This record gives sequence, structure tokens and C-alpha cells, in this order.
Amino acid sequence: MIKRTIDPFFQRLLIIVAVGVTLFLLYLMTPVIVPFVVAFVLAYLFNPLVKRLSKYIKRWIAIIIVYSTITLGMVLLLWWLVPTLWHQMQAAWEYLPKVMNWYNQVLREWFANNSRINLPKMEAKEFSETLVGYLQTNYKFAEASTLMSQVLASSMKVINNAGLIVLVPILTFYFLFNWDQRLETWKSSLPAAYSQKIIEVSQECDRALMAFIKGQLLVMVLLGAIYAVQLQFIGLELGLIIGMVAGIASFVPYLGFGIGFIAAIVACLFQFGLDWTYLSLIAGAFMVGQAAEGYILQPLLLGDKIGLSPLWVIFSVLAGASLLGFVGMLIALPVSAVLNVLFHHLYNYYRTTDFYKGRKQWTLF
Repeated sequence: MIKRTIDPFFQRLLIIVAVGVTLFLLYLMTPVIVPFVVAFVLAYLFNPLVKRLSKYIKRWIAIIIVYSTITLGMVLLLWWLVPTLWHQMQAAWEYLPKVMNWYNQVLREWFANNSRINLPKMEAKEFSETLVGYLQTNYKFAEASTLMSQVLASSMKVINNAGLIVLVPILTFYFLFNWDQRLETWKSSLPAAYSQKIIEVSQECDRALMAFIKGQLLVMVLLGAIYAVQLQFIGLELGLIIGMVAGIASFVPYLGFGIGFIAAIVACLFQFGLDWTYLSLIAGAFMVGQAAEGYILQPLLLGDKIGLSPLWVIFSVLAGASLLGFVGMLIALPVSAVLNVLFHHLYNYYRTTDFYKGRKQWTLF
């Protein structure tokens, strides 16, 4: 019997085409894949708690208890946060006439007296007419058909997002329910010669990720409390919400400080005008927050959990932002923690090679 073999060139070409088609199909199915990815990440985060509870009760009951506890906590948080947020949004809206008066009476006069720049006067009527004109010019709201199409498109997006919000908890439940069995299946599919090493590296990545996530959540909560308490003591009416947003945004290094500081300065100008005492107090509050984060919270709660120097932290965040935008900034440090573990294992392997020990020379020819 004559055995036919495929030409190596066509074999490689077939593999490249298959990989390309697979990646293209995955790209087209991104809206379908995203809920599964989000559900898997949530299951990974909740699994340690579910695993502890499942030692005493059935696993599905433990999952329901975790779900119920998280839902109750979010409801209580919203119950307290929404009225406070609404009150502070009303206060911010009431500051708008004060801002316009400050602009007209202070800022315009300062520029007129100290420079050749004559800023236009701002009035509420002209401001509203300008805003309506801008919306009509750029979004064509005057056309009823355009308006209805935009409303319908927005409604469909809302419906799709609501469907995803409902789907993610269901997928998370199924991921959690069969988590251990799925892990055993993955372990049994590993090559026998490399399974022990792969499991060892995976466990190190898991420890680094969980330590980072737990520490970072504590840093976010405590830092938000530090900012909010200081701003409330200063007398800034929007201090509570600004402090909370700054704490949450601190998941991305330096983002929370930047957003919180700018928002607090703007709110201070709205409320107190150009008062250097309050501006100095707000700047001092954020300097205290930065010092607490850098010298107390980060070392105690995170320490060297991810093993990255400040230079690599900044580089990781900037690289993540450049590659994937805001999402890249969010995942930059966790991904860096995993890459750091992989790099250390790769480096240790490199030091065992004959090339590193000088037993084998590498040449171009």
C-alpha cells in the first residue's frame, strides 16, 4: 500500500488558515464570549468562599448563600448610596448659577485687568440656547424619524445589556457548581511529562492573583474612606461621593488620585469659589491619602505580593492602556502578576540550560 504524505508547506499553510479562521470566528462571537469570560472571572473570585462553606453544607446551598449575601449587601449599599447621591447631584446642580456668577464677576474681570483677553459673558439663557443648538446641529433631534431610530437603538442596547446582566449570574452558578470537576478534567488532560510543572506554576499564579485581589480590595475600601472622611470634615458637600469614586478608581494606580483630586477642586470652586484655604485643605487631604496608600496600605496589604517595582507598575498600566484602553488599565496589574510568575520560572529554567552554563555555543552559521 502506497502511503501518501502531505507536503510540509501545505500542512503549515493549512494550520495557519485554520488558526486564522478560528481567531476570526472568535472575534465575531465576542458579544457571546464576553458573558462567559465575566462569569468565569466571578466564579474564580467567589470559589474560595463557596469552597469553605461547602465543607459544612451542600455546594449548591453554599452558592445560594454567597449569592444572597452579595445581593443583600449591594441592596443595602444602594439603599444608602442612592439618596445620598441624589442629594449631592441636586447640590451640584444648584451650584451652576454660582459658577456662572463666579465666571462673570471674578474670572472675566481678572482676565480683563491682567491681560488682553476678553472672555465672553455667560448667561443662563444663552447657555441653554447654545446647548440646544449644539444638540440639534450634531444629533439632528429635530427630525422625528432620526430621534425615533436613536431611541429604538438605545432601547435595544438596554435590552441586550439587561439580558447579559441576567445571564452572567446564571453562568457563574454553573461554573461554581462544577468547578472542582472541571479542574480535575483539565488536570487529567495535561501531558504526563509536564503536568506537575504546569500545576505548580498555575498554583503560584493563583496565589499571586488572590493575594493581589484581596489586598487591592482592602486598599480601595480604606483609601475611599480616608478620602471621604477628610473631604467631609473640610465641609465639601460632594466629599462623600468623590471620596468613594477615588477609592474605587484606585484599582488603577494613580487614576483614583487624579480623578478624585480634579473632581474635589472643581467642587470646591463651585461651593466656595476661589478660596485658597479650602483649596489648600483639599490638596493636603489628597497628599495624606497618597502617603497613606504608598507607605501604609500598599506595603501592609499588598507588599511584594506581585513582585513588581514601581517602574514596572507604571509601565504595565501604560502598556495596558495603550493596548486595550481602559480595560487594559484595569487588568494590567493582575496580568503582570501572572507574567511575573511565568518569567521567574522561565528564568530559572534558562539558568539550567547548557547555553547559560557555557557548554554550548550559539552561532549564526
